Amino acid sequence: MASNSYETGRLNLPFVGICTFGKYPYQPDWDAIDADVAILGAPFDCGTQWRAGTRFGPRSIREASTLFSFGHGGAYDHEDDVTYLPSGAVSIVDIGDADIVHTDTMKSHANIEFGVRKILAAGALPVVLGGDHSVNIPCINAFAEDCAKNGPIHIVQIDAHLDFVDERHGVRYGHGNPMRRAAEKPYVSGLSQLGIRNVSSTAKEGYEDARKMGSDILSVRQIRALGTQAVAERVPAGARYYVTIDIDGFDPSIAPGTGTPSHGGFIYYEVLEILSALTKRGTVVGIDLVEVAPDYDHSGSTSILAAQVLMNLIGRVMHAKAT
Repeated sequence: MASNSYETGRLNLPFVGICTFGKYPYQPDWDAIDADVAILGAPFDCGTQWRAGTRFGPRSIREASTLFSFGHGGAYDHEDDVTYLPSGAVSIVDIGDADIVHTDTMKSHANIEFGVRKILAAGALPVVLGGDHSVNIPCINAFAEDCAKNGPIHIVQIDAHLDFVDERHGVRYGHGNPMRRAAEKPYVSGLSQLGIRNVSSTAKEGYEDARKMGSDILSVRQIRALGTQAVAERVPAGARYYVTIDIDGFDPSIAPGTGTPSHGGFIYYEVLEILSALTKRGTVVGIDLVEVAPDYDHSGSTSILAAQVLMNLIGRVMHAKAT
């Protein structure tokens, strides 16, 4: 029987203490990462085309994640009859943030890539808190050596926008470019781009290019018509998945705190069901969640949603690994 940590010490309620992710231990030494999962913040938003503010995303997600830190010996889900993230069985550390150099995209991206490489070298699952979606570019760059050893990755994207712009006014590394940059990598086997809808930042030619380069693109309406299980079954089975979640993939009625909200988005369980199915279909080897801009949502609901999605996804990834 899992026990509560406060039975042997302090109560340590969620609103008490330091806001690491889930109030898991802080590990500032990136050469001493010893955990199953390592959380890295990437508070970069210089790739933003409209409303800035996602530099505060990692801090807000961490604070929101303390809601789920009641000290229970794991998180019991009665629908699945599974206790996820059982204490003593899954180790998670928060390694802080990559160093961001204001206005310097390439240096900031290099610092994010360095952090992800350190996590992979330690054999841990990297979970990156953005930041705008351009932070996905260094995250995928960091997998070059890992993929050379372990095989390619398939990217599963939850998003309102295709993010497949090649170049616009000389910009190739903004938050409209990451999926194009990923598709160019020889170790990216394909992309499943889910939730794409409405007026897009990518022109028709970008959609055509994406499909030519191995993308399967589905809108929220198409996914609802197919059903979440059928959608998961379109993702190549037995692959290594990198999951990138843009919070604007969710409907702004539940996730208003983002720079480019797009109505007609996912509700919570639709995304959870797709992600849960993925953990049983293949192996999730990397995660990022981006575009949380807390100043546009004074209720804090967007940050709580981000933390809840990550907690549930990490729990299911670790459960699948153990079974």
